[in-house]
Amino acid sequence: MKKIKLYEHRVSYYETDQMGIVHHSNYIRWFEDSRVDFLEQVGFSYDKMEDMGIMIVVLGASCEYRSPARFGDRVLIIPKISEYNGLRMTVSYEVINTEDGALLAVGETKHCFTDLSLRPARVKRDHPDIYKVFADFTNVDIREISE
Repeated sequence: MKKIKLYEHRVSYYETDQMGIVHHSNYIRWFEDSRVDFLEQVGFSYDKMEDMGIMIVVLGASCEYRSPARFGDRVLIIPKISEYNGLRMTVSYEVINTEDGALLAVGETKHCFTDLSLRPARVKRDHPDIYKVFADFTNVDIREISE
């Protein structure tokens, strides 16, 4: 299985609020950043998939905050495909402080694969190469295969 580089982010000042902690909305952005990075690493970037006529539509997003991140912190955002059937996919995330290993947040995003007209796409039938990559990474903790 391909080695994956973990996605690391340094908290910027603009991401914090008046209390000096990361504003809650930024975690959802970090989820997307880590998901986009992961897809690029496994060879199916959003651009490539869209060129193939496939889109990954976000159906929902949630986040549970455990401990605050602050300006200057370095965090890992670790995505994991927790459910996948070729039409729908759930990606779960952990946000971890690199300095002390504290779990800062957990969350998930739910997705549907569509064609460019936003009609459901049958990835398993029409794009078996895409299906295989996502299926191979389902329920894989990428920390175990990271560089």
